[in-house]
Amino acid sequence: MDILQDLQERGLIHQTTDDTGIKKHLQENVVTLYCGFDPTADSLHIGHLLPVLMLKRFQRAGHRPIALIGGGTGLIGDPSGRSTERALNETDVVKGFSEKIEAQLAKLLDFEQGENAAVARNNFEWLSKMTIIDFLRDTGKHFGINYMLAKESVESRIQHGISFTEFSYMILQSLDFQNLYEKENCTLQIGGSDQWGNITAGMELIRRTRSEQEEEAKVYGLTMPLITKADGTKFGKTAGGAIWLDPEKTSPYEFYQFWINTDDRDVLKFINYFTFLDKNEVSGLEQELQTAPEKRTAHTRLAEEMTEMVHGREALEEAKRISSALFSGDIKSLNGTEIEQGFKDVPSYHKQKEDANIVELLVEAGISSSKRQAREDVKNGAIYINGERHQELDKMIGSEERIDDKFTIIRRGKKKYFLIRFE
Repeated sequence: MDILQDLQERGLIHQTTDDTGIKKHLQENVVTLYCGFDPTADSLHIGHLLPVLMLKRFQRAGHRPIALIGGGTGLIGDPSGRSTERALNETDVVKGFSEKIEAQLAKLLDFEQGENAAVARNNFEWLSKMTIIDFLRDTGKHFGINYMLAKESVESRIQHGISFTEFSYMILQSLDFQNLYEKENCTLQIGGSDQWGNITAGMELIRRTRSEQEEEAKVYGLTMPLITKADGTKFGKTAGGAIWLDPEKTSPYEFYQFWINTDDRDVLKFINYFTFLDKNEVSGLEQELQTAPEKRTAHTRLAEEMTEMVHGREALEEAKRISSALFSGDIKSLNGTEIEQGFKDVPSYHKQKEDANIVELLVEAGISSSKRQAREDVKNGAIYINGERHQELDKMIGSEERIDDKFTIIRRGKKKYFLIRFE
C-alpha cells in the first residue's frame, strides 16, 4: 500500500503542503525526512510516540528518517502550543537529556537497516557555531516581522506576552530544515499540527536562499493531528502524571495499564495511530468490540503491542503476570520486582523484620483505625495477606508472609491495598 494512503486511512494526516507533489515525490524517490524532538526532560513520553512511529512508518515504506534532537533549540524553548514561557535549562542538563533521548529513539527506530537506516542528528552541532552577526545577516533578513507575527505559534502568544528568545524559535527550526536539506538532501519535515508554522517557515527559508542558478527546491511538510481523548482529558496524562517511555519513571506495568484502560471510544483510533496491525486485523477487533465489548480484546491487543514495542517482550510478559495476579488475587505468584511495579502507588509502611500479630500490624501500619476496628476487620473476613483471607486474631505475620523476604501485601476490603516493606 502507498505510504500516504496508509497514513490517510489511519487518520494520521492533518495537513500537507502539496498533496499531489508530496505523493509523486514519495513514489519516485527514497525520501529523507525528519522530525524534531526537543530535550525538555530526561525521557520521551507517550505524546512523542506518534511522531516517532510516523518516522518508523516512512522507514518501513523504504524512506530514510532523521530523528533530530534539539540540543540547540531545547536551550531556547518552543512557543508552539503553550501560553507561557518555558523554563530554560542549563547547557549541561540539556546535553544529558539529549543523550538519553537519543538512546530511546535508537530502540524505536532501526539505525542499522542499510541505505535507509535511521540516523540521529543534534542541532546543537550547527546552531552553537553561529555568531549573532551570522544569524542576523544570513538568516534573519529572510524573515519579515509581519510574516512571523501571522504564524499561529506566535500570534496565540502575543496577547499574553512572548520573549524575543521564543519569538526566534521559528527561525532556528527553519535553519534546521535548511541545514538538513543542504547536507543530507532532506526534503520532508513532519511534526504535530502545532508545528505547521515552523515547518512552512523552514520551507520558505530554503526557497529564499537558493541561488538563481539552482533548480527550485522541492521540499514538503506534513503534520499529524492533535491527539484528543473522547472524555476530554489530555492524552498521555494520568492522576500520577505523564506516561514516560523510561521504565524507571513509568514502569512497564503502569505503561501496560495505561493502554489497557483506554476508553472504548478511543481504542480503535489508538490502534490505528500507534500500532502496525493490518487493516483486516483492525476490522476484526472492531467487530469484536461491538459484539463482545466485555472481552476487551482490542484493549489487550493495544496494550500488548505498545508495551512490547517500547519495553520488549520480557517486560510485556512481566506486566501481564502482574495484571493477572492482581485480578485473580494470586499475589504470592509475584516476585519482589513485580511487587515494586504493581504496588508502586499504594500506601506503604516500613517495618523491621520481626514477627508481628495481625491485629497489631493493622493498627501500627494505619490500615485499621484502632485495635477494636482491626479485630472486627479480621473476624469479618475483610483482611487478606498476600491475596489470602485470614480471620484468626492470633495470626502472626512472619517470614512466610514476606515475599522475597521484603514485602507483604495487605488488602482491606475489596480494593484497599497496603504494602508493608520490611527492612
